[in-house]
Amino acid sequence: MITTPIRPELLHGVLDTVDGEQGVLPQRLPAAARARNTDPQLAGAQSQPSGVRVVFRTAARTVELETLRTRIGLVGAPLRPDGAYDLLVDGRPAGSATTSGGKLLMTDPATGEVTVTDGAPGPVRFTLPGHDALVEIWLPHNEITEVVALRTDAPVAVVPPGGRPVWLHHGSSISQGSNAAGPSTTWPALAARTAGVELVNLGFSGSAMLDPFVARALRDTPAAMISVKLGINIVNADLMRRRAFAPAVHGFLDTIRDGHPDTPLLVVSPVLCPIHEHTPGPGVPEVVDGRLLFRATGDPAGVAAGQLTLSVIREELARIVADRTPEDPALALLDGRELYGDDDAAELPLPDRLHPCPEAHVRMGERFARLAFGAGGAFHTAAHGR
Repeated sequence: MITTPIRPELLHGVLDTVDGEQGVLPQRLPAAARARNTDPQLAGAQSQPSGVRVVFRTAARTVELETLRTRIGLVGAPLRPDGAYDLLVDGRPAGSATTSGGKLLMTDPATGEVTVTDGAPGPVRFTLPGHDALVEIWLPHNEITEVVALRTDAPVAVVPPGGRPVWLHHGSSISQGSNAAGPSTTWPALAARTAGVELVNLGFSGSAMLDPFVARALRDTPAAMISVKLGINIVNADLMRRRAFAPAVHGFLDTIRDGHPDTPLLVVSPVLCPIHEHTPGPGVPEVVDGRLLFRATGDPAGVAAGQLTLSVIREELARIVADRTPEDPALALLDGRELYGDDDAAELPLPDRLHPCPEAHVRMGERFARLAFGAGGAFHTAAHGR
């Protein structure tokens, strides 16, 4: 087996890397943004490599990727299944595997105490066609993943980014991929594959909070098209009131426009989430019959005093986009309920009351590809050049 050093050039869909204990840790926010962040939730989410893949060409028959993972859980709640590594060969799904060992990071939701249990690296191994092919190994979207070693039985060649238009997306845990079956089947990953574009996924679990340093990261990242899916985290954190929300959105969009004045920019409002449609946050996790569920604890009467619900967020985003589009014709709005709405909730209810199931991720990805990248969509021209 030939060992290829892990270099940043092998990693696509990432804005930065840092040295880990034994290898390379992908970072989805640049160093300047990480330096401004004080929230452990965002720090952990941006280091989980959603949308990040190891990409190369090879004629090998066998590939082995060694990683040191960190699983993340809540005390008192069941751990999520092992993170998956998805293999694509020449753009087509060709296998999925999990690794063993690694670290375990547990947070006590009652006290905020964090404990880390150490562990060893583990490998994932795939069989390849044995002829020259484009190989992508998508890293787990929900585990911190230190890439330690790449081994093949034939040489590999680096594939530089830039062959396809870049879609830069920002959102919450649903955009990061929570409850998706694997990293290549989160809804943004599926939409990107369907449209034939290069995904850079800045979906951060619990952390789409209109942070100015995230807006600056979006501003400074080259992209042919940008989408921002806003609202759910603002509500379930009970972060701000109606008076603050609109100016914060305007400022977020203004910052993006400083670096991308004419780039197609799509604002996506929240998908349907019944617990928060008319009830403010905060949302809290609870374990019921061994299942992790989420519950809204706010009082609907608080809306009159400016508290935010998803219904209010959608109204505000529609008004904001309508106010801006006369001077910004490349700005558009997509109602998130077109991706997942009432009929979908009846057929495919949110299993934890907050995040879509794997089948719903597939549905959302297919719909976004059609609505945003298809004929008449906000991204059609940028993605297809016509």
